[in-house]
Order: sequence, then structure tokens, then C-alpha cells
Amino acid sequence: MKKFIALLLALVMVLGLAACSVEQAPAPTEAPKAEAPAAPEAEAPAEPAAPEAPAVATELTLMTYPIGNWGDQATVDALMAKFEADTGIKVTVEYLTYADGDATIDAAITAGKAPDLVMEGPERLVANWGAKGKMVNIADLFDETDKKEIFAGPLAACFADENTAYEYPVVMTAHCMAINKTLFEAAGAMQYIDVETRTWTTENFWKAVDAVYAHTGKTVGAVFCKDQGGDQGNRVLITNLYEGAFTAPDHSAYTWNVDGNIKAMTELLAHPAIEYRPDLAGGDELKEFYQGNLAMATCWNIAQQLNPAGANGEPGKAQNGDEIMVLAFPSVDGTSTKLNGGIWGFGIFDNGDAARIEAAKTFIKYFGDSAATIDAVKAANYFAVRDTAEGVDLSGIWADNATMKEYTVLMPMLGDYYQVTKGWTEARYEWWNMLQEVGFSGGEGIADIVAAREATANAVFG
Repeated sequence: MKKFIALLLALVMVLGLAACSVEQAPAPTEAPKAEAPAAPEAEAPAEPAAPEAPAVATELTLMTYPIGNWGDQATVDALMAKFEADTGIKVTVEYLTYADGDATIDAAITAGKAPDLVMEGPERLVANWGAKGKMVNIADLFDETDKKEIFAGPLAACFADENTAYEYPVVMTAHCMAINKTLFEAAGAMQYIDVETRTWTTENFWKAVDAVYAHTGKTVGAVFCKDQGGDQGNRVLITNLYEGAFTAPDHSAYTWNVDGNIKAMTELLAHPAIEYRPDLAGGDELKEFYQGNLAMATCWNIAQQLNPAGANGEPGKAQNGDEIMVLAFPSVDGTSTKLNGGIWGFGIFDNGDAARIEAAKTFIKYFGDSAATIDAVKAANYFAVRDTAEGVDLSGIWADNATMKEYTVLMPMLGDYYQVTKGWTEARYEWWNMLQEVGFSGGEGIADIVAAREATANAVFG
């Protein structure tokens, strides 16, 4: 029995060793008689792991300047509610004014509390905060379709260079003048205006101003210069009157000290019907015009025509019911007017939170490049920067609005978007301070005042 048990244990050990070892076949000396075993099937290569989708935050903050009804809480609340329902992302909105909006955002940046999103134009998003490294490069949001659909002017204005974008544009317009047409008719001044093209020559501009002044005996227009608010009005009036310029064509310098600009400022200051008003900013001029204290306004655009002075009165009508007519700024020949354009869209502040940046990109594509773009454009009361957005037709947004259709006559007059010139924020400060000094000069030394302020603005170029 003992021998039997010993043999059994030995057999178990041999089998165990065989199971744990790799069999080595002896080298054959002749062809094997038995069939060779089938080669083992090759293992399929492992599928690469799908990349993880970037995390997306569920809450965002937006600061918006008063761009049409993007400054109206009820309108924006409705837009944000729809966005949240469609994406699950909640947006808290803070409403800015042009009087102190820049200071508000600069303070937030300094305190490390910049908003995730901001709605404004390239002059701030590209030339200011973007140039200072405060914003996210969103060039990746512009696919080839976007680059074909977005008009060339707005597209170029939103890029700092070929590979760097700080703004995704949504709407645009041409800034213009407005006159109290009822009053101009009563004064016999409409004869100096080409009503069909909405243009007038510099000579006829002065004749019209003289006629209205003779009729009313009071101020016809103002060169407002309290601050930079609405300053596109006075700078486009001044640069168009006698073929002046605000910047070099390639944006390499500010060019205020040219004969055309000096002549325009000198004549505006000397005319009894025009006042230099250091107590007025652009918004104040609009109110003065709406209330009938001025017969013309230079801080005008389509949003104002739809809702004059933001008073929620009748579109295209002054407070007393007088008809308001939109006009191009005067130029020497009446046909070479270069209107200043407005472009508005969204940018993202770089707060170092990847999840919030992804959510902000979702927001931008939603309102800038989808069916929801129609609502975003209508809220702004401006014109879309593209005719289609991912196949969605935007060309008929204002088809049923006679005022918007009428305004389109001014759009081909858009000039260079020089607001992206280096040092733009500082230059605007110098501009309105220059106008104040000209206003207080009594007409003496205007060229010296302009030269000094231009030099300070150009210091940014080294």
C-alpha cells in the first residue's frame, strides 16, 4: 500500500509540472506523419480608447453692452431661458453702459472676476482685451463654412492675425446721421438732400444748416465730447466733411493732424448753429435730438431709428411726432462718404477654467451659428454678418420690416473698420479730450492742439 501511495504522489507531481511548463518540441529529423496543428488565430488589435469629451460647465456669466435689445433684460431673459432649455447651461447676465462699461470690465479683470463671455465689438475684444492677453483664442470656432458665410469685413475685424481670433461676429450696421425731416421741410432745407440716396454734399450740408438755423434761431447740431460714448458720430462727421482721415489705411498710425480734419473742426467751431458740447456724450445728444432741442444727430444707427433715444416711442418719430430721417454724413462730392461700421459679437475671457471655456464656446455657436442666430440678430436690431448660418437662411430676417429695408441703402457706404488700430482705447481718450480743447480754444491754435493729441495717441507705435 505504501508503494502504491508513493507511486500515485509521484504521478501527480509529474502531471503538475507538465501543466506549469511550456512544452519544447524536439527538432524533427523527418517530416512528421501526423498533421501539424493549426496556427493559432492572430488576436485582433485592441480598439483605441475614444478621447474623452472636454467637460462642459453648467453655469456661465455674460456681460453685455447695450447692443439694441441685448441691453434689455426682458429680451435677454427670454433668450437665456431658451438657451438653458436647449443646452442645460444657465447664464447670469450683467448689463453694461458705454459710459462706464470698460471700467467695469477692467475692474473685474483686475479682481480676477472677469465674466466668461462679453458681447461687444472688435475695438474692445480684439484691439484692447485680446491684445492684452485677457481673452481666449477662438479661431477654432471658425470652420471653413463659417469663413465662407461670414462677410469678409466682419470676419477680418475679429482676427488679430491669421491664426488668432478674439471675437465671433453676429451683427453689424452702418452708423449714420439723422435729421428732423419735419423741421427741415418747414425750413426749406430738404432741397439740399438727395432723398433717394440719402446723401448730401458738404456745400449743401452747410446750406441746410443755415436754412434751419434761420428758421428756428437755435442750435441745429452739436459736437459732443463729454467722453468717448458715441464718438463715432463726431469723428465721422469731421473726417468726411473735407476728406480727412482718422487712421492710416494700414492702421499704422492715427492721422488727425491733416488739413481736412483741421478745416472741419475750425468751421464747425465757427458756425453759430453748431455747438461744441463738453457736457454731452453720444447718448445725451440722442436725447436732445429726440426732445427737439437739436435738429440733427450724428450718433445714429438703425437701432435708434427703430427706437429713438431708447424712449420706446414710435419708430422713426421724435417725441413730438416729427419724422426722423436717416442720412449719410456729408462729403465734398456727396458720393465718397465713408461711414463707420459697427460689428458686435461674443468673446471669451480667459479665466483658466477649461470647462467654462467649453460652455462659452457652446454659447457662441448657439447664438452665432445656428437657427438661434435669427433670434440673436432680431434682439440686436441690426443686420446679420452672414446670409446663412450652417444652412439656415438669415437673408429674410427683416423682410417684413420697412424701416430695416429702407436703411439698407446706407450699408454699401461702409468704410474701413479702423477701430482695430493698436492703442484704440487710449486714442479715443485723446480724441474727445482734443475736441474739448478745440471747443475751449476760441479758434486759436487748433492745429497745435490736434497735433499734440495725435502725437500722444501715436506713442503706442513707438
